[in-house]
Amino acid sequence: MLTRTAICAAALLLCQPHAAFAQDKAPVSREAQDLAGRLDATIAPYFQPDAPGAAILVVKDGKTVLRRAYGMADTAKGVKMSPDMVLRIGSMTKQFTATAILLLADEGKLALSDPNTNYLPGYPTQGKTITIEHLLTHTSGIVSYTGKPGFPQQAPQDITVAAQIDSFKNDPLQFEPGSTWRYNNSGYYLLGAIIEKVSGQPYHAFLEQRIFLPLGMSHTAYEGHERSKWPSAAGHSLAANGFGPARQLGKNQSYAAGELVSTVDDLAKWEATIAGKKLLKPATWQRAFTSYRLLDGKDSNYGYGWEMTLIQGEPTIGHSGSTRGFRSYGLRLPAKGVYVAVLTNSDSGTVVPDVVARRAAAVAIGKPLPEFREVALSAAALDAVAGEYTLDKDVKRVFRRDGEYLSMQRSGRGPLLLKALSANTFFVPDTVDWFVFQVDAAGKATGVTYNQDGRALVHLRSGEAPPPRIVAKIPVAAFDAHLGRYEMQPGMVMEIIREGSRYFVQPNGQRRLEIFPLSESRFFARDVDAEISFDDQGLTFKQGARSHLGRKI
Repeated sequence: MLTRTAICAAALLLCQPHAAFAQDKAPVSREAQDLAGRLDATIAPYFQPDAPGAAILVVKDGKTVLRRAYGMADTAKGVKMSPDMVLRIGSMTKQFTATAILLLADEGKLALSDPNTNYLPGYPTQGKTITIEHLLTHTSGIVSYTGKPGFPQQAPQDITVAAQIDSFKNDPLQFEPGSTWRYNNSGYYLLGAIIEKVSGQPYHAFLEQRIFLPLGMSHTAYEGHERSKWPSAAGHSLAANGFGPARQLGKNQSYAAGELVSTVDDLAKWEATIAGKKLLKPATWQRAFTSYRLLDGKDSNYGYGWEMTLIQGEPTIGHSGSTRGFRSYGLRLPAKGVYVAVLTNSDSGTVVPDVVARRAAAVAIGKPLPEFREVALSAAALDAVAGEYTLDKDVKRVFRRDGEYLSMQRSGRGPLLLKALSANTFFVPDTVDWFVFQVDAAGKATGVTYNQDGRALVHLRSGEAPPPRIVAKIPVAAFDAHLGRYEMQPGMVMEIIREGSRYFVQPNGQRRLEIFPLSESRFFARDVDAEISFDDQGLTFKQGARSHLGRKI
Protein backbone atom coordinates (compact mmCIF):
# COMPACT_ATOMS: atom_id res chain seq x y z
CA MET A 1 0.00 0.00 0.00
CA LEU A 2 1.65 3.08 -1.18
CA THR A 3 1.96 7.52 -3.66
CA ARG A 4 2.62 10.46 -5.22
CA THR A 5 2.15 22.92 -8.91
CA ALA A 6 3.56 25.77 -9.39
CA ILE A 7 0.60 26.68 -7.22
CA CYS A 8 2.61 26.12 -4.05
CA ALA A 9 3.54 29.80 -4.13
CA ALA A 10 -0.10 30.52 -3.40
CA ALA A 11 -0.35 27.92 -0.63
CA LEU A 12 -3.51 28.28 1.42
CA LEU A 13 -3.15 27.47 5.08
CA LEU A 14 -5.26 27.00 8.14
CA CYS A 15 -5.35 30.04 10.39
CA GLN A 16 -6.06 28.43 13.77
CA PRO A 17 -2.87 28.09 15.85
CA HIS A 18 -1.65 24.65 16.90
CA ALA A 19 1.31 24.01 19.17
CA ALA A 20 2.93 21.35 17.00
CA PHE A 21 3.01 23.00 13.58
CA ALA A 22 4.09 26.00 11.54
CA GLN A 23 1.53 28.02 9.59
CA ASP A 24 1.08 30.69 6.92
CA LYS A 25 -1.94 32.33 5.31
CA ALA A 26 -5.52 31.26 5.93
CA PRO A 27 -7.58 29.57 3.23
CA VAL A 28 -9.52 32.05 1.13
CA SER A 29 -12.85 30.21 1.35
CA ARG A 30 -14.90 28.77 4.21
CA GLU A 31 -14.97 25.39 2.41
CA ALA A 32 -11.17 25.29 2.14
CA GLN A 33 -10.80 26.40 5.74
CA ASP A 34 -13.17 23.67 6.91
CA LEU A 35 -11.29 21.01 4.96
CA ALA A 36 -7.95 22.22 6.33
CA GLY A 37 -9.37 22.02 9.85
CA ARG A 38 -10.58 18.46 9.33
CA LEU A 39 -7.24 17.47 7.83
CA ASP A 40 -5.30 18.94 10.74
CA ALA A 41 -7.61 17.24 13.27
CA THR A 42 -6.86 13.93 11.54
CA ILE A 43 -3.09 14.42 11.26
CA ALA A 44 -2.08 16.31 14.43
CA PRO A 45 -2.69 13.46 16.93
CA TYR A 46 0.04 11.39 15.28
CA PHE A 47 2.80 13.86 16.22
CA GLN A 48 4.14 15.12 19.54
CA PRO A 49 5.59 18.66 19.79
CA ASP A 50 8.90 17.43 21.28
CA ALA A 51 9.36 14.35 19.06
CA PRO A 52 10.53 13.94 15.46
CA GLY A 53 7.91 15.34 13.14
CA ALA A 54 6.84 15.76 9.54
CA ALA A 55 6.26 18.16 6.69
CA ILE A 56 2.86 17.46 5.14
CA LEU A 57 1.12 18.77 2.06
CA VAL A 58 -2.39 18.12 0.72
CA VAL A 59 -3.40 19.37 -2.72
CA LYS A 60 -6.95 19.24 -4.10
CA ASP A 61 -7.96 20.32 -7.58
CA GLY A 62 -4.61 22.01 -8.07
CA LYS A 63 -4.80 24.08 -4.87
CA THR A 64 -2.81 23.54 -1.69
CA VAL A 65 -5.34 23.06 1.11
CA LEU A 66 -2.85 22.04 3.82
CA ARG A 67 0.87 22.77 4.10
CA ARG A 68 2.11 22.20 7.63
CA ALA A 69 4.98 21.06 9.77
CA TYR A 70 4.50 19.02 12.93
CA GLY A 71 6.97 18.19 15.69
CA MET A 72 10.72 18.72 15.70
CA ALA A 73 13.26 18.95 12.91
CA ASP A 74 16.09 18.24 15.37
CA THR A 75 15.26 16.96 18.84
CA ALA A 76 18.82 17.36 20.12
CA LYS A 77 19.03 21.04 19.12
CA GLY A 78 15.41 21.89 19.84
CA VAL A 79 14.70 23.01 16.25
CA LYS A 80 11.05 22.86 15.19
CA MET A 81 10.05 21.36 11.87
CA SER A 82 9.18 23.80 9.09
CA PRO A 83 7.19 22.92 5.93
CA ASP A 84 9.97 24.21 3.67
CA MET A 85 12.62 21.86 5.06
CA VAL A 86 14.47 19.27 2.99
CA LEU A 87 14.17 15.60 4.00
CA ARG A 88 15.30 12.30 2.55
CA ILE A 89 12.46 10.71 0.57
CA GLY A 90 13.86 7.15 0.40
CA SER A 91 12.18 4.93 -2.15
CA MET A 92 9.97 7.72 -3.45
CA THR A 93 13.18 8.25 -5.45
CA LYS A 94 12.08 5.34 -7.64
CA GLN A 95 9.39 7.37 -9.41
CA PHE A 96 12.07 9.85 -10.54
CA THR A 97 14.38 7.06 -11.68
CA ALA A 98 11.50 5.48 -13.60
CA THR A 99 10.62 8.82 -15.19
CA ALA A 100 14.23 9.32 -16.28
CA ILE A 101 14.13 5.92 -18.01
CA LEU A 102 10.81 6.81 -19.66
CA LEU A 103 12.25 10.13 -20.87
CA LEU A 104 15.01 8.21 -22.62
CA ALA A 105 12.44 5.80 -24.04
CA ASP A 106 10.29 8.67 -25.38
CA GLU A 107 13.42 9.99 -27.10
CA GLY A 108 14.07 6.61 -28.72
CA LYS A 109 17.33 6.07 -26.88
CA LEU A 110 16.18 2.80 -25.31
CA ALA A 111 13.15 0.52 -25.29
CA LEU A 112 11.57 -1.00 -22.20
CA SER A 113 11.72 -4.39 -23.87
CA ASP A 114 15.51 -4.14 -24.24
CA PRO A 115 17.57 -6.66 -22.24
CA ASN A 116 19.57 -5.00 -19.49
CA THR A 117 22.71 -6.46 -21.08
CA ASN A 118 22.29 -4.06 -24.02
CA TYR A 119 23.46 -1.32 -21.64
CA LEU A 120 25.32 -3.32 -19.00
CA PRO A 121 27.42 -5.69 -21.13
CA GLY A 122 28.60 -8.74 -19.27
CA TYR A 123 25.93 -8.56 -16.58
CA PRO A 124 25.28 -12.23 -15.69
CA THR A 125 21.65 -13.18 -16.39
CA GLN A 126 22.09 -16.95 -15.96
CA GLY A 127 20.64 -17.69 -19.36
CA LYS A 128 17.52 -15.58 -18.81
CA THR A 129 16.39 -12.36 -20.48
CA ILE A 130 15.98 -9.54 -17.97
CA THR A 131 14.42 -6.49 -19.57
CA ILE A 132 14.36 -2.87 -18.48
CA GLU A 133 10.65 -3.34 -17.81
CA HIS A 134 11.43 -6.19 -15.43
CA LEU A 135 13.71 -3.84 -13.49
CA LEU A 136 11.05 -1.11 -13.41
CA THR A 137 8.33 -3.46 -12.13
CA HIS A 138 10.25 -5.49 -9.51
CA THR A 139 9.82 -8.66 -11.57
CA SER A 140 13.44 -9.33 -12.60
CA GLY A 141 14.17 -12.16 -10.14
CA ILE A 142 17.43 -10.45 -9.17
CA VAL A 143 18.29 -10.57 -5.46
CA SER A 144 17.65 -7.28 -3.66
CA TYR A 145 20.98 -6.25 -2.18
CA THR A 146 19.38 -4.53 0.83
CA GLY A 147 17.96 -7.89 1.97
CA LYS A 148 21.25 -9.75 1.84
CA PRO A 149 23.03 -10.83 5.02
CA GLY A 150 25.59 -8.24 6.08
CA PHE A 151 23.96 -5.24 4.38
CA PRO A 152 23.14 -3.44 7.66
CA GLN A 153 26.81 -3.69 8.64
CA GLN A 154 28.08 -2.29 5.32
CA ALA A 155 25.41 0.42 4.99
CA PRO A 156 27.39 3.14 6.87
CA GLN A 157 30.29 2.89 4.40
CA ASP A 158 30.63 4.90 1.19
CA ILE A 159 30.59 2.67 -1.88
CA THR A 160 30.93 3.05 -5.64
CA VAL A 161 28.05 2.16 -7.94
CA ALA A 162 30.17 -0.54 -9.62
CA ALA A 163 31.09 -2.12 -6.28
CA GLN A 164 27.47 -2.23 -5.15
CA ILE A 165 26.42 -3.92 -8.38
CA ASP A 166 29.26 -6.42 -7.94
CA SER A 167 27.83 -7.28 -4.50
CA PHE A 168 24.68 -8.85 -5.99
CA LYS A 169 25.13 -9.47 -9.70
CA ASN A 170 26.43 -13.04 -9.35
CA ASP A 171 23.73 -14.20 -6.93
CA PRO A 172 21.30 -16.80 -8.36
CA LEU A 173 18.00 -15.46 -9.66
CA GLN A 174 15.13 -15.97 -7.25
CA PHE A 175 12.54 -16.69 -9.94
CA GLU A 176 11.88 -16.60 -13.68
CA PRO A 177 11.87 -12.95 -14.84
CA GLY A 178 8.31 -11.70 -15.20
CA SER A 179 6.75 -14.51 -13.18
CA THR A 180 6.64 -12.96 -9.71
CA TRP A 181 6.49 -9.52 -8.11
CA ARG A 182 9.03 -9.02 -5.32
CA TYR A 183 10.15 -5.58 -4.18
CA ASN A 184 13.72 -5.13 -5.31
CA ASN A 185 16.20 -2.30 -4.73
CA SER A 186 18.80 -3.94 -6.98
CA GLY A 187 16.60 -3.43 -10.05
CA TYR A 188 16.43 0.32 -9.50
CA TYR A 189 20.13 0.45 -8.73
CA LEU A 190 20.74 -1.05 -12.16
CA LEU A 191 18.34 1.44 -13.75
CA GLY A 192 20.52 4.25 -12.41
CA ALA A 193 23.54 2.71 -14.09
CA ILE A 194 21.58 2.35 -17.34
CA ILE A 195 20.58 6.04 -17.21
CA GLU A 196 24.26 6.96 -16.90
CA LYS A 197 25.25 4.65 -19.75
CA VAL A 198 22.60 5.89 -22.18
CA SER A 199 22.73 9.61 -21.32
CA GLY A 200 26.45 9.90 -20.85
CA GLN A 201 25.83 11.85 -17.65
CA PRO A 202 26.01 10.99 -13.95
CA TYR A 203 22.63 9.95 -12.58
CA HIS A 204 22.38 13.01 -10.33
CA ALA A 205 23.21 15.40 -13.18
CA PHE A 206 20.68 13.85 -15.57
CA LEU A 207 17.85 14.16 -13.05
CA GLU A 208 18.85 17.72 -12.17
CA GLN A 209 19.07 18.94 -15.77
CA ARG A 210 16.16 17.01 -17.27
CA ILE A 211 13.65 16.94 -14.40
CA PHE A 212 14.36 19.11 -11.35
CA LEU A 213 15.51 22.40 -12.93
CA PRO A 214 12.96 22.43 -15.79
CA LEU A 215 10.14 21.83 -13.30
CA GLY A 216 11.37 24.44 -10.83
CA MET A 217 12.09 21.80 -8.19
CA SER A 218 14.79 23.98 -6.68
CA HIS A 219 15.19 21.97 -3.47
CA THR A 220 15.33 18.43 -4.83
CA ALA A 221 18.63 16.69 -5.47
CA TYR A 222 20.72 13.57 -5.10
CA GLU A 223 21.97 13.79 -1.52
CA GLY A 224 25.39 15.46 -1.45
CA HIS A 225 24.70 17.36 -4.68
CA GLU A 226 22.46 20.09 -3.28
CA ARG A 227 23.03 23.36 -5.12
CA SER A 228 23.33 25.43 -1.92
CA LYS A 229 22.86 25.13 1.82
CA TRP A 230 19.19 24.28 2.19
CA PRO A 231 17.29 24.21 5.51
CA SER A 232 16.99 20.53 6.33
CA ALA A 233 15.60 18.25 9.02
CA ALA A 234 17.85 15.91 10.97
CA GLY A 235 17.08 12.20 10.77
CA HIS A 236 16.25 10.21 13.90
CA SER A 237 16.36 6.56 14.95
CA LEU A 238 14.74 5.11 18.04
CA ALA A 239 17.14 3.99 20.76
CA ALA A 240 16.67 2.53 24.24
CA ASN A 241 16.48 6.00 25.82
CA GLY A 242 14.36 7.65 23.13
CA PHE A 243 15.08 9.17 19.75
CA GLY A 244 18.69 9.82 18.80
CA PRO A 245 20.62 10.68 15.64
CA ALA A 246 19.86 8.55 12.61
CA ARG A 247 22.04 5.57 11.87
CA GLN A 248 24.78 6.36 9.37
CA LEU A 249 24.18 5.75 5.65
CA GLY A 250 27.11 5.80 3.27
CA LYS A 251 27.23 7.57 -0.09
CA ASN A 252 25.71 5.57 -2.99
CA GLN A 253 24.26 2.93 -0.69
CA SER A 254 20.78 3.81 -1.95
CA TYR A 255 21.67 5.50 -5.27
CA ALA A 256 18.82 5.43 -7.83
CA ALA A 257 16.71 3.27 -5.50
CA GLY A 258 16.44 5.86 -2.73
CA GLU A 259 19.05 8.63 -2.38
CA LEU A 260 17.08 11.78 -3.24
CA VAL A 261 16.13 14.61 -0.90
CA SER A 262 13.18 16.94 -1.47
CA THR A 263 10.50 19.16 0.05
CA VAL A 264 6.72 18.99 0.04
CA ASP A 265 6.68 22.18 -2.07
CA ASP A 266 8.80 20.55 -4.77
CA LEU A 267 6.61 17.45 -4.64
CA ALA A 268 3.60 19.69 -5.30
CA LYS A 269 5.34 20.87 -8.48
CA TRP A 270 6.03 17.26 -9.37
CA GLU A 271 2.35 16.40 -8.92
CA ALA A 272 1.32 19.33 -11.13
CA THR A 273 3.60 17.99 -13.86
CA ILE A 274 2.10 14.52 -13.63
CA ALA A 275 -1.50 15.76 -13.46
CA GLY A 276 -0.85 17.95 -16.51
CA LYS A 277 0.76 15.02 -18.35
CA LYS A 278 3.86 17.11 -19.01
CA LEU A 279 7.50 16.03 -19.41
CA LEU A 280 6.50 12.62 -20.84
CA LYS A 281 4.08 11.71 -23.61
CA PRO A 282 0.53 11.23 -22.25
CA ALA A 283 0.58 7.59 -23.37
CA THR A 284 3.85 7.07 -21.49
CA TRP A 285 2.35 8.44 -18.26
CA GLN A 286 -0.60 6.12 -18.75
CA ARG A 287 1.71 3.16 -19.15
CA ALA A 288 3.65 4.14 -16.03
CA PHE A 289 0.43 3.97 -14.01
CA THR A 290 -0.73 0.63 -15.45
CA SER A 291 -0.24 -2.51 -13.37
CA TYR A 292 2.34 -4.88 -14.85
CA ARG A 293 0.82 -8.24 -15.69
CA LEU A 294 2.78 -11.32 -14.62
CA LEU A 295 3.39 -14.34 -16.83
CA ASP A 296 0.40 -16.14 -15.29
CA GLY A 297 -1.89 -13.24 -16.21
CA LYS A 298 -2.24 -11.86 -12.68
CA ASP A 299 -1.79 -8.16 -11.98
CA SER A 300 1.23 -7.15 -9.92
CA ASN A 301 -0.53 -3.90 -8.80
CA TYR A 302 2.73 -2.08 -9.57
CA GLY A 303 3.59 0.08 -12.56
CA TYR A 304 6.84 1.95 -13.17
CA GLY A 305 7.91 3.34 -9.80
CA TRP A 306 4.35 3.55 -8.45
CA GLU A 307 2.03 1.09 -6.77
CA MET A 308 -1.67 0.82 -7.64
CA THR A 309 -4.01 0.58 -4.64
CA LEU A 310 -7.39 1.87 -3.46
CA ILE A 311 -8.47 4.30 -0.75
CA GLN A 312 -12.11 3.90 0.22
CA GLY A 313 -12.62 2.24 -3.15
CA GLU A 314 -11.00 5.07 -5.12
CA PRO A 315 -8.07 4.20 -7.45
CA THR A 316 -4.83 5.42 -5.90
CA ILE A 317 -1.27 5.67 -7.21
CA GLY A 318 1.49 5.96 -4.67
CA HIS A 319 4.78 4.93 -3.11
CA SER A 320 6.40 4.81 0.28
CA GLY A 321 9.98 5.55 1.24
CA SER A 322 12.10 4.34 4.14
CA THR A 323 15.76 5.10 4.67
CA ARG A 324 17.98 5.69 7.65
CA GLY A 325 16.49 8.51 9.70
CA PHE A 326 13.46 9.16 7.49
CA ARG A 327 10.22 7.67 6.19
CA SER A 328 7.86 9.08 3.57
CA TYR A 329 4.72 8.46 1.60
CA GLY A 330 3.26 10.17 -1.45
CA LEU A 331 -0.05 9.32 -3.07
CA ARG A 332 -2.39 10.67 -5.71
CA LEU A 333 -6.06 10.00 -6.43
CA PRO A 334 -6.26 11.10 -10.07
CA ALA A 335 -10.05 10.94 -10.39
CA LYS A 336 -10.47 13.10 -7.28
CA GLY A 337 -7.69 15.58 -7.98
CA VAL A 338 -6.03 14.84 -4.62
CA TYR A 339 -2.32 14.60 -3.82
CA VAL A 340 -0.81 13.98 -0.36
CA ALA A 341 2.87 14.02 0.62
CA VAL A 342 4.06 13.05 4.09
CA LEU A 343 7.80 13.43 4.82
CA THR A 344 8.92 12.38 8.31
CA ASN A 345 12.32 12.56 9.98
CA SER A 346 12.32 9.28 11.89
CA ASP A 347 12.86 5.75 10.62
CA SER A 348 11.14 4.14 13.60
CA GLY A 349 8.47 4.74 16.20
CA THR A 350 4.69 4.66 16.05
CA VAL A 351 4.12 7.18 13.25
CA VAL A 352 3.58 5.38 9.93
CA PRO A 353 3.54 7.85 6.99
CA ASP A 354 1.41 5.44 4.93
CA VAL A 355 -1.36 5.58 7.52
CA VAL A 356 -1.19 9.38 7.94
CA ALA A 357 -1.27 9.95 4.18
CA ARG A 358 -4.11 7.53 3.56
CA ARG A 359 -6.22 8.97 6.35
CA ALA A 360 -5.60 12.50 5.07
CA ALA A 361 -6.54 11.49 1.52
CA ALA A 362 -9.74 9.86 2.74
CA VAL A 363 -10.72 13.11 4.49
CA ALA A 364 -9.88 15.12 1.36
CA ILE A 365 -12.27 13.04 -0.77
CA GLY A 366 -15.03 13.21 1.86
CA LYS A 367 -14.81 9.54 2.86
CA PRO A 368 -12.92 9.56 6.16
CA LEU A 369 -11.71 6.25 7.53
CA PRO A 370 -13.01 5.06 10.91
CA GLU A 371 -10.97 5.97 13.97
CA PHE A 372 -9.27 3.04 15.69
CA ARG A 373 -9.51 3.19 19.48
CA GLU A 374 -8.47 0.00 21.23
CA VAL A 375 -10.65 -1.63 23.87
CA ALA A 376 -9.89 -4.61 26.12
CA LEU A 377 -11.83 -7.85 25.65
CA SER A 378 -12.18 -10.92 27.83
CA ALA A 379 -10.68 -14.28 26.88
CA ALA A 380 -14.22 -15.56 26.27
CA ALA A 381 -14.93 -12.76 23.79
CA LEU A 382 -11.75 -13.55 21.86
CA ASP A 383 -12.50 -17.28 21.86
CA ALA A 384 -15.97 -16.56 20.48
CA VAL A 385 -14.58 -15.35 17.14
CA ALA A 386 -11.57 -17.69 16.91
CA GLY A 387 -11.68 -20.12 14.02
CA GLU A 388 -10.81 -20.71 10.40
CA TYR A 389 -12.41 -18.47 7.74
CA THR A 390 -12.22 -18.99 3.97
CA LEU A 391 -12.31 -16.37 1.21
CA ASP A 392 -11.62 -18.71 -1.73
CA LYS A 393 -9.62 -21.83 -2.53
CA ASP A 394 -6.35 -19.91 -2.20
CA VAL A 395 -7.00 -17.72 0.85
CA LYS A 396 -7.82 -18.87 4.37
CA ARG A 397 -7.36 -16.92 7.57
CA VAL A 398 -7.04 -18.48 11.00
CA PHE A 399 -7.90 -16.40 14.09
CA ARG A 400 -6.69 -17.51 17.53
CA ARG A 401 -6.60 -16.03 20.99
CA ASP A 402 -3.01 -15.13 21.79
CA GLY A 403 -2.85 -13.94 25.39
CA GLU A 404 -4.84 -10.70 25.61
CA TYR A 405 -5.08 -10.32 21.83
CA LEU A 406 -6.52 -11.98 18.75
CA SER A 407 -3.98 -13.18 16.22
CA MET A 408 -4.66 -13.64 12.52
CA GLN A 409 -2.64 -15.77 10.13
CA ARG A 410 -3.27 -15.94 6.41
CA SER A 411 -2.25 -19.12 4.60
CA GLY A 412 1.39 -18.91 3.57
CA ARG A 413 2.19 -15.96 5.84
CA GLY A 414 3.15 -15.23 9.42
CA PRO A 415 0.71 -14.27 12.18
CA LEU A 416 -0.39 -10.72 13.01
CA LEU A 417 -1.68 -9.50 16.35
CA LEU A 418 -4.94 -7.58 16.01
CA LYS A 419 -6.39 -5.00 18.38
CA ALA A 420 -10.06 -4.82 19.35
CA LEU A 421 -12.43 -1.97 18.54
CA SER A 422 -15.40 -3.91 19.90
CA ALA A 423 -16.43 -7.51 20.56
CA ASN A 424 -16.73 -8.20 16.83
CA THR A 425 -14.44 -5.57 15.23
CA PHE A 426 -10.63 -5.69 15.17
CA PHE A 427 -8.03 -3.56 13.41
CA VAL A 428 -4.53 -4.25 12.10
CA PRO A 429 -2.05 -1.99 13.92
CA ASP A 430 -0.10 0.51 11.77
CA THR A 431 -2.55 0.15 8.88
CA VAL A 432 -6.04 1.37 7.97
CA ASP A 433 -7.41 -2.19 7.65
CA TRP A 434 -9.98 -3.82 9.90
CA PHE A 435 -12.04 -7.02 10.34
CA VAL A 436 -15.73 -7.28 11.28
CA PHE A 437 -17.09 -10.65 12.43
CA GLN A 438 -20.66 -11.62 11.63
CA VAL A 439 -22.36 -13.25 14.62
CA ASP A 440 -25.67 -15.18 14.64
CA ALA A 441 -28.47 -14.94 17.23
CA ALA A 442 -26.77 -17.58 19.35
CA GLY A 443 -23.59 -15.49 19.53
CA LYS A 444 -21.59 -17.76 17.21
CA ALA A 445 -19.38 -16.20 14.55
CA THR A 446 -20.42 -17.24 11.04
CA GLY A 447 -18.07 -15.12 8.94
CA VAL A 448 -15.68 -12.20 8.87
CA THR A 449 -15.35 -9.24 6.49
CA TYR A 450 -11.89 -7.85 5.83
CA ASN A 451 -12.08 -4.14 5.01
CA GLN A 452 -9.05 -3.16 2.96
CA ASP A 453 -8.69 -0.14 0.68
CA GLY A 454 -12.44 0.32 0.45
CA ARG A 455 -12.97 -3.32 -0.48
CA ALA A 456 -15.04 -5.67 1.66
CA LEU A 457 -13.66 -9.22 1.39
CA VAL A 458 -16.18 -11.64 2.91
CA HIS A 459 -14.84 -14.86 4.46
CA LEU A 460 -17.16 -17.64 5.62
CA ARG A 461 -16.37 -19.61 8.75
CA SER A 462 -15.03 -22.99 7.64
CA GLY A 463 -13.97 -24.65 10.88
CA GLU A 464 -12.24 -24.42 14.21
CA ALA A 465 -8.78 -22.93 14.48
CA PRO A 466 -6.13 -25.67 14.38
CA PRO A 467 -4.35 -25.97 17.72
CA PRO A 468 -1.18 -23.86 17.97
CA ARG A 469 2.07 -25.67 17.47
CA ILE A 470 3.91 -26.64 20.62
CA VAL A 471 7.67 -26.20 20.57
CA ALA A 472 9.43 -29.41 21.52
CA LYS A 473 12.63 -29.69 23.53
CA ILE A 474 15.36 -31.52 21.66
CA PRO A 475 19.06 -32.14 22.34
CA VAL A 476 21.36 -29.65 20.65
CA ALA A 477 23.23 -32.59 19.12
CA ALA A 478 20.05 -33.69 17.36
CA PHE A 479 19.81 -30.34 15.61
CA ASP A 480 23.53 -30.22 14.85
CA ALA A 481 23.09 -33.37 12.78
CA HIS A 482 21.13 -31.22 10.29
CA LEU A 483 23.63 -28.33 10.07
CA GLY A 484 24.96 -27.54 6.62
CA ARG A 485 23.99 -26.38 3.15
CA TYR A 486 21.18 -27.87 1.05
CA GLU A 487 20.73 -27.27 -2.67
CA MET A 488 17.03 -26.76 -3.45
CA GLN A 489 17.64 -26.17 -7.18
CA PRO A 490 20.64 -25.07 -9.23
CA GLY A 491 21.92 -21.87 -7.65
CA MET A 492 19.37 -21.91 -4.80
CA VAL A 493 20.86 -23.00 -1.48
CA MET A 494 19.49 -23.07 2.07
CA GLU A 495 21.85 -23.14 5.02
CA ILE A 496 20.84 -24.56 8.40
CA ILE A 497 22.49 -22.62 11.24
CA ARG A 498 22.56 -22.78 15.04
CA GLU A 499 23.41 -19.81 17.28
CA GLY A 500 23.52 -21.04 20.85
CA SER A 501 20.11 -22.60 21.49
CA ARG A 502 18.43 -20.82 18.54
CA TYR A 503 17.96 -22.44 15.14
CA PHE A 504 17.81 -20.72 11.74
CA VAL A 505 17.42 -21.40 8.03
CA GLN A 506 19.19 -18.99 5.66
CA PRO A 507 18.14 -19.04 1.97
CA ASN A 508 20.86 -17.44 -0.12
CA GLY A 509 20.08 -13.85 -0.98
CA GLN A 510 17.12 -13.67 1.44
CA ARG A 511 16.58 -12.91 5.10
CA ARG A 512 17.05 -15.80 7.48
CA LEU A 513 14.18 -17.38 9.40
CA GLU A 514 14.21 -18.64 12.95
CA ILE A 515 12.81 -22.17 13.15
CA PHE A 516 11.43 -24.11 16.13
CA PRO A 517 11.38 -27.86 16.72
CA LEU A 518 8.24 -29.97 16.56
CA SER A 519 10.46 -33.05 16.89
CA GLU A 520 14.10 -33.88 16.23
CA SER A 521 13.42 -33.93 12.47
CA ARG A 522 10.53 -31.44 12.02
CA PHE A 523 10.73 -27.67 12.47
CA PHE A 524 8.43 -24.72 11.79
CA ALA A 525 8.80 -20.96 11.30
CA ARG A 526 6.64 -18.37 13.01
CA ASP A 527 7.42 -15.45 10.71
CA VAL A 528 5.96 -17.25 7.71
CA ASP A 529 3.77 -20.32 7.31
CA ALA A 530 6.62 -22.73 6.63
CA GLU A 531 7.83 -26.13 7.84
CA ILE A 532 11.11 -28.01 7.36
CA SER A 533 11.59 -31.75 7.79
CA PHE A 534 14.79 -33.77 7.52
CA ASP A 535 15.41 -37.37 6.43
CA ASP A 536 18.23 -39.43 4.95
CA GLN A 537 17.71 -37.80 1.54
CA GLY A 538 18.05 -34.20 2.74
CA LEU A 539 15.35 -31.72 3.70
CA THR A 540 11.85 -30.80 2.59
CA PHE A 541 10.82 -27.15 2.81
CA LYS A 542 7.04 -26.72 2.77
CA GLN A 543 5.36 -23.32 2.50
CA GLY A 544 1.61 -23.26 2.04
CA ALA A 545 0.71 -25.90 -0.54
CA ARG A 546 4.20 -25.97 -2.09
CA SER A 547 7.01 -28.34 -1.17
CA HIS A 548 10.68 -28.10 -2.21
CA LEU A 549 13.26 -30.86 -1.76
CA GLY A 550 16.87 -30.07 -0.93
CA ARG A 551 19.98 -32.27 -1.12
CA LYS A 552 22.82 -31.75 1.33
CA ILE A 553 26.00 -30.51 -0.35
